[in-house]
Amino acid sequence: MPTDTAPRDLAQALASAEVIHDRAVIEQAIAMMAKKVHDDYRESVPVYLTVMHGGLPFAAQLAMEVGALGLDLEFDYLHASRYRGETSGGELVWKHRPVTPLQGRRVLLADDILDEGHTMAAITAWCREQGAIDVRIAVLAVKVHDRCVPGMCADYVGVEVPDRYVFGYGMDYHEQGRNLPAIYALK
Repeated sequence: MPTDTAPRDLAQALASAEVIHDRAVIEQAIAMMAKKVHDDYRESVPVYLTVMHGGLPFAAQLAMEVGALGLDLEFDYLHASRYRGETSGGELVWKHRPVTPLQGRRVLLADDILDEGHTMAAITAWCREQGAIDVRIAVLAVKVHDRCVPGMCADYVGVEVPDRYVFGYGMDYHEQGRNLPAIYALK
């Protein structure tokens, strides 16, 4: 049962939301991130783990930009969530763990947003437990506030978003709107 009073209809949400970053801004930010990723991984083929579902649109575009620069990636994915359609997080739930062995490998995690960082901290710790020698984080967006898990930050960031409920470009509004080609914030 929903714990908030926000409308669950995507059309209503869009009518009362503002565009924070449009598609052109997002695509430019991802292209800039790709150059940094390429430079950092130029001598290796990292395991590229997409964090499902939200990370999928961003991860796909970043992978294509990195590939255009000549860097190969070994693809896999994971599915871990604390939100499950709600607006605030709960206990971490693993739905799928990567099957690619991480022992001795460099890992690049790709996700839609770094908010407080609880989910990403757990995922990063799991990768290290699996023997990854280097774990880095690429996120499309970082939410600007002072509630982050201490020490948790992304290595590659596309854009910043305000401390509001944001959706689009992988981020959902009650499991809707992940495929919107912009980032919106509720007013």
